[in-house]
Amino acid sequence: MSLAPKPTATPAAPNVGIRPAPVGVPARPTARIDPGERRTLVVGRGISLQGTVADAERLVVEGTVESQMIQASELFVAQSGIFKGEMQVEDAEIAGLFDGTITARNSLVIRASGKVNGIARCRKLSVEEGGQVSGRMEMLTEAQASATTAPRPATPAPVMPAPADA
Repeated sequence: MSLAPKPTATPAAPNVGIRPAPVGVPARPTARIDPGERRTLVVGRGISLQGTVADAERLVVEGTVESQMIQASELFVAQSGIFKGEMQVEDAEIAGLFDGTITARNSLVIRASGKVNGIARCRKLSVEEGGQVSGRMEMLTEAQASATTAPRPATPAPVMPAPADA
């Protein structure tokens, strides 16, 4: 006759594992973003992005981006990067390929491996030996640069006549 094993003083903990967070609750606490940090979007090597990018202060392109219009503070196109479309920025650095229209309200730097095809507008231009610009180049004046950042005046809504009292 065998006896049952003697019970231990501590009960075994149930094996629960990791549970997914309930809907609407973040899986981990959200980190507070320092206001001094820039909102950066990095499109990595081998990744393609098509569409509109909103609220990115800095765009880093290592893959391919195709967009109708992006506004940001900074643009960096890495050597492996390709940007096709229209971009308005404060400062831009192109080490890869930019194909389209770029307006840099401050400076545009084209590295030795960089190539800009299309229309490039800027206040300050720097092209390293080997860098290429193919298309139209426009230098912006102080007034033109500030005009591209100023919001366009809203068109007033048409005034409808008040109904006549009978």
